[in-house]
Amino acid sequence: MRSEVRSVRTGGHPVVVDLTDECAEFVREEADGLLHVFVPHATAGLAIIETGAGSDDDLLAQLDVLLPRDDRWRHRHGSPGHGRDHVVPAFVPPYASVPVLEGRLMLGTWQRICLVDTNTDNATRHVRLSFLAG
Repeated sequence: MRSEVRSVRTGGHPVVVDLTDECAEFVREEADGLLHVFVPHATAGLAIIETGAGSDDDLLAQLDVLLPRDDRWRHRHGSPGHGRDHVVPAFVPPYASVPVLEGRLMLGTWQRICLVDTNTDNATRHVRLSFLAG
């Protein structure tokens, strides 16, 4: 298995970062197998969604509705409402797997691999890309 860690600058505000091109480049020279993407953080996740048509903003808005940034959370360190960031990975998991055939990600037409980060206390994230040959 080949594996690398990449740094992603999120800027310290809730954001959806498209990782698809970086993932495609990572597997470009491979044959068939599986790409596994993992974020080793307790407050970030990965989603395979359409971007550019508002879905990324809709996702962040719905996370705000579902998990408001207020004082209801028992986990209280960090910025106000930061406890909700620790619940996000239960809804947006910290991993995703995508089949690879002949060095190409087998995503649907509009699917993109995205880092979802709502944690305003951490402006840099790490993403582990791993390729398991078939």
